[in-house]
Amino acid sequence: MREPAEWMNPSTDDAILESLRDNGNQQPVHVANKIGRHRKYVGERLRELAKYGLVENLGQGLYRITDTGEGYLEGEFDASELECNEA
Repeated sequence: MREPAEWMNPSTDDAILESLRDNGNQQPVHVANKIGRHRKYVGERLRELAKYGLVENLGQGLYRITDTGEGYLEGEFDASELECNEA
């Protein structure tokens, strides 16, 4: 069972992570189209997910899911245990 953190929006964040897992590296606009959310909001959520290591920004707006993100989707840990890596 997935354990989201307080900073997460589980319905959107889970959909974003699932889209990256299932469809590979994507830009926010492509994720937004796949999950039916606004591009700007998806971009904000991707930046937040990146701060906690669930996704990685590969540059030029391209994101990929990390091993940590995959582990969260598999319910391997509580996301509230993740530390923010904001620079």
